[in-house]
Amino acid sequence: MLLRLQKILSAAGVASRRAAERLIADGRVSVNGAVVTALGSRADPGLDDVRVDGVRVGGAERLRYVLLNKPRGFLSTRSDPRGRPTVIDLVEGTGERLYPVGRLDWDSEGLLLLTNDGDLAARLMHPRQAVPREYHARVRGVPDRRAIARLRRGVTIDGRKTLPSEASIVETGRGARGDQAVISIVLREGRTRQVRKMCEAIGHPVVRLRRVRIGPIADPSLRTGAFRELTSAELRALKEAVGSSSFLVTHC
Repeated sequence: MLLRLQKILSAAGVASRRAAERLIADGRVSVNGAVVTALGSRADPGLDDVRVDGVRVGGAERLRYVLLNKPRGFLSTRSDPRGRPTVIDLVEGTGERLYPVGRLDWDSEGLLLLTNDGDLAARLMHPRQAVPREYHARVRGVPDRRAIARLRRGVTIDGRKTLPSEASIVETGRGARGDQAVISIVLREGRTRQVRKMCEAIGHPVVRLRRVRIGPIADPSLRTGAFRELTSAELRALKEAVGSSSFLVTHC
């Protein structure tokens, strides 16, 4: 079956279709030994020798959608030149080559999606999709109404105001002296260490940060360091959230 090269690369988990188009245009893709730069080019993934930077791309993999409860102390990348542990170390043995969708900081924990579906990953990461992500931040002190209102309106960090967000106090009386609170913050943008910087801006530094929801996906029973496949219903809801009309539900 002849398929567009960008679809072959995406299905193999190499890159999203848009990123695959850039690989093709940059002359990094070859078919049967010949470099191909035309975006409309097609190949048969079962018969043709498709390579990126000289490395052969296998046929289409079974698409996988894994939900991980990331512990602190792991990088949200496939590998690290300094040899630090990554989230891939936690999901070894799953078969297909998975990639984390977005990032959680080294010192943050909570829900993280890993997949080899390049198209879905690109949709989830695109600013226009605005998939909400909910975080629970344990902070020093107890924010008052004005501080919470500032989070909702948006605060200035790194010289630029954040988008309006949902914010509320979940719990008070935390910490050894009972002087800490847990805040729920729902973001629709993803800036570096955004939740931490937002809390610092209102005078309540983060002690511990955990992501508890990605769009419609949440699982309070998933223990730290554990992972599982998304259910068919979860995958359907996630793809509906990013406006994808085609989805695979036979992975479970």
